[in-house]
Amino acid sequence: MPDMLVKLYTLPDKQPLIERLAQQGIVIKRGMSGDMHRAVSFAEEHFNASWRNSCQNAFARLPSGIFLAVQNKQIIGFACYDVVVRNFFGPTGVTDACRGLGVGKALLLECLHAMRADGYAYAIIGWAEDAQAFYEHAVGATVIPDSFPGAYQGMIDID
Repeated sequence: MPDMLVKLYTLPDKQPLIERLAQQGIVIKRGMSGDMHRAVSFAEEHFNASWRNSCQNAFARLPSGIFLAVQNKQIIGFACYDVVVRNFFGPTGVTDACRGLGVGKALLLECLHAMRADGYAYAIIGWAEDAQAFYEHAVGATVIPDSFPGAYQGMIDID
């Protein structure tokens, strides 16, 4: 479960994908305080309590560090950054029914572009698990050798 490194100064353009999703009725938006209860509930219901905590933490800053994918007023995915440690992307998740539509990539790009706008030159994708090929293809991420548990060392669930 290594971490991965992304060069933020070579990110692909996000706009064509965002526009294609919008034509399908899927909107990618930065979470606002009024979205917190729904986003936090979504993360716990579809993923786990740890991701719920990360989503909640994402709302502790302004602007928030969470982007939401919404279709028909329902959250179908989310992505966070700067919630575990600074300069980290994740967690992120999309409902099973909406995978393969480009929602995950759009959420990834929104977060990484926001991180670039915040002044970061590089981002770390934490705990990439089984998504290494996705991150390599989507944004040219590379594995950081010997990076697990890395920033997660000391977490009660890890040790």
